[in-house]
Amino acid sequence: MREHKILITGSVGAGKTTAIGCVSETAPVMTDVPNSDASIDKQYTTVGLDFGQLTLDNGDRVRLFGTPGQARFDFLWKILARNALGLIVLTDNSRPDPLADLSLYMRGFAESLLTLPCVVGVGRLQAHPVPTLDDYAERLAATGRVIPILEVDVRNRADVVLLIDTLLLQLEADMRGDRG
Repeated sequence: MREHKILITGSVGAGKTTAIGCVSETAPVMTDVPNSDASIDKQYTTVGLDFGQLTLDNGDRVRLFGTPGQARFDFLWKILARNALGLIVLTDNSRPDPLADLSLYMRGFAESLLTLPCVVGVGRLQAHPVPTLDDYAERLAATGRVIPILEVDVRNRADVVLLIDTLLLQLEADMRGDRG
């Protein structure tokens, strides 16, 4: 059995805590506290990390760590990224500028993304169809990397598992490329 550490990040309200809770086989660890930031329309917010775990069909275990979404906690992003095998970035398409949100996290994790595979999950796309997945692809093209972008409902276990599987497939492809 292998263990994989995957980091989930993204803007406040993008669904990091919900995604982890949706797939975790154990009661997720959450550090949500009452929100004191009036600029954020949310009752609770993560100030430390979220944690859950999932066992894959092959017996491997995925340990999921969620970051706080607020940029003022970016010092935790670097700590939580240590020893991660991949990064999932969640965006909320209902926010005022979700492409700017994406850019914030791509810059915040730029050093980690030099070596880590990444996948982007876009939530609330049905109700808020702009920007489109093509708009996200154009924004990510500036990074010089091909990063999968998927529409996701973080309340749907299958959607969250698809994000994880997509990331793990990139890891597998990278390992095969190193051997060949």
